[in-house]
Amino acid sequence: MDDIEIIDLNPDNISEYGVCGYKDLKKHVELRKKIEWFQEYYPKGLRIKIVMSEKGGYQGMLEYIPGEYAHRPVKADGYLFIHCIFVGFRKEFKGQGMASQLLDECIKEAQDKDMRGVAIVTRKGPFMVGNDIFLNKGFQIVDSVKPDFDLLVKKFDEKSPNPQFREVMEESLKEYSRGLTILRSVQCPYTEKNVNAIMESAKDKFKLETNLVDLKDASDVQNSPCAFGSFCLIYDGEILSYHPISKTRFENIMKKTLP
Repeated sequence: MDDIEIIDLNPDNISEYGVCGYKDLKKHVELRKKIEWFQEYYPKGLRIKIVMSEKGGYQGMLEYIPGEYAHRPVKADGYLFIHCIFVGFRKEFKGQGMASQLLDECIKEAQDKDMRGVAIVTRKGPFMVGNDIFLNKGFQIVDSVKPDFDLLVKKFDEKSPNPQFREVMEESLKEYSRGLTILRSVQCPYTEKNVNAIMESAKDKFKLETNLVDLKDASDVQNSPCAFGSFCLIYDGEILSYHPISKTRFENIMKKTLP
């Protein structure tokens, strides 16, 4: 498509374009929090590229950061780490090669900065990106954790150490062995949506008080018990959801979970 442009966001223009499909600062507290987070980590190497169409508007994005600041429970120092990539809020913008182009720009930046390579956590299912596009670009699976998360890397020097999931995940889960807990980070703005509704439903329908834990920085997220890192729903030490969900989905899960 001729009207598509890739734009690099920075602290001066992010409010103009928005992020993750959010654009109204007054309406969306999650956008305001995301922008504050972006401004904090931009000097540390956080970058967001967005896909803009003259006719279709905001149609995709790529977000990445140096691995030491990754908001996933990984060890990836020296690598550029991709948090998320997607293209095509509207189906006519899918299959146009834009995701591949975004990924190529990320790989080139890692090479230009003399980094070890590029890494990402993937998962089967609708919320997170799958493996195919990365395997086609020469990435390799170097680590995996239950239920279906993979850690992939494209190394520029095979002698470089592989990134890996942090071993603290299982131990961290023990901290939440009783009751209902929600972990969230503003890295993913979708973690804001529906959390209040879930907490109200937990109290009104299931007589449960929710322990809401806001993960403040990369270190907090890297010690999360969940491979997605930026969101986790836990009940009595069991992870019920690894990604943000609706109130209805929460209620259906709890009906199956509670005796």
